[in-house]
Amino acid sequence: MGFKKLLASLGAGGASVETVLFEENVVPGGVVQGEVRIQGGSVAQQIEGLSVGLQARVEVEGQDQEYKQDIEFTRQKLGGAFEVQAGATHTVPFGLEIPWETPVTMFLGQHLHGMNVGVTTELAIARAVDSGDLDPVNVHPLPAQQAILDAFGQLGFRFKSADLERGHIRGTRQKLPFYQEIEFFAPQQYRGLNQVELSFVADDRAMDVVLEMDKKPGLFTEGSDTYRAFEVGLHDFQNTDWAAYLNQWLAEVGGKRNWF
Repeated sequence: MGFKKLLASLGAGGASVETVLFEENVVPGGVVQGEVRIQGGSVAQQIEGLSVGLQARVEVEGQDQEYKQDIEFTRQKLGGAFEVQAGATHTVPFGLEIPWETPVTMFLGQHLHGMNVGVTTELAIARAVDSGDLDPVNVHPLPAQQAILDAFGQLGFRFKSADLERGHIRGTRQKLPFYQEIEFFAPQQYRGLNQVELSFVADDRAMDVVLEMDKKPGLFTEGSDTYRAFEVGLHDFQNTDWAAYLNQWLAEVGGKRNWF
């Protein structure tokens, strides 16, 4: 099933561009297959460049405000310059690699609210650049990521929200200028815990799993975060009972701090 977006016509009588994604469902480390179709206008035109990329809408914290910023985090040039004749159709296929750190946009078969990730198309012609709208892609978790998400579900955590934050998580393999946070409400058995924020930072071999525990504020104390990071192999994650692992760590941390 193709996903189609029509870019604005490039000037009066100019060419128009349509991007078609053959499959919108991908995983980090995978490939988005599609093609760009350029329809010639009433006159021949010289195309100086054509490229596709991946873009995400990210939260940025300023001095006194937060705002959204569209960040392109990979781009692929599709061939060199070429000419489109009047009325002719020029089709350019592509296979766009999905970086391993690409944020997950799907969870339990549902789109994560607030996740805005997709393919952008850019056409340069006559010293002008025409950028298309975002063609959304559905980024599903890697099997190792799904195992961690399932473990939280088994322990009774409920999904709260997800967002993308500009910045870097210290001590991880992060290369992109932003990271994803997936937030869960804590179940009642962890009565001193308000929520947990989960981040994945993957490469082709393993991933860093980063947890931040948000303590409930008490009558005479303020809430405080506790940070934890560990590595999970992408190919040997099945050897660990992740629900038991997470429960043991939560119990140890909570017990030391008299949270539970």
